[in-house]
Amino acid sequence: MKRLLATLTLLLITQTAFAFDHRHAEWSALLKQHVALIGNGNASQVNYAGFKTDRAALKKYLDALSAVSEADYRRWSKPQQLAFLINAYNAFTVELILTRYPDLKSIKDLGSVLQSPWKKPFFTLLGKERSLDDVEHEMIRAPGAFDEPRIHAAVNCASIGCPMLRDEAFAADRLDAQLEDGMRRFLADRTRNRFDAAGNTLSVSKIFDWYQGDFEKGHQGFTSLDATFARYADALGDTPQARDAIRKGGSKIRYLDYDWTLNAIRR
Repeated sequence: MKRLLATLTLLLITQTAFAFDHRHAEWSALLKQHVALIGNGNASQVNYAGFKTDRAALKKYLDALSAVSEADYRRWSKPQQLAFLINAYNAFTVELILTRYPDLKSIKDLGSVLQSPWKKPFFTLLGKERSLDDVEHEMIRAPGAFDEPRIHAAVNCASIGCPMLRDEAFAADRLDAQLEDGMRRFLADRTRNRFDAAGNTLSVSKIFDWYQGDFEKGHQGFTSLDATFARYADALGDTPQARDAIRKGGSKIRYLDYDWTLNAIRR
């Protein structure tokens, strides 16, 4: 009897650990329906009205995220963990917007003098009440956790200035390709990153200013901003000459103003 109980307990633990859908199919379906690609696929707009109509489906996915225990999460592979956290950040950001949509122009409208919207605990993840900052800075960017600078083109802050919200969920089995694709799309978006050959100047997103250190630690081959831009010269440069200049390095860097306007579909 004891052996039977032990076997059943082990089976239950195993089933629980692998019950979570690492394809994030429910989230992918919502993104496919309510995210529209623009700018040659290098940016996107979000149909928050559509998400609001499908809020029950969104809640079902969010509940599935919240149901994952810390113990289960620890059993997963690193790609499974990182895909989970990126998707959680993006999905809970959409949920945060829906708490006041359409009566807001920016995610910043959801904050106050005393607390930014990113520091507001409003959901449960891995058994604890969390804020968006908790997920991004204390979990994803925690030293030694993932050491992945490309997450800055993956997490989405519901703003025009932010890298696009993908029209698909991140998934462990293709996470590296998705992160690389996200960086290339972001740097190919001329509203947020561009190169002036005449002035040998790179005008880039403030993200590279705010998180410069993440691109200088050597993680995933990122050793400096110059090396980062050289790596994506094909996306940043519009001519062979411009790409060669970017690869050479030493360009002046100017940080563009960040547009905090809501990344909603314009009607």
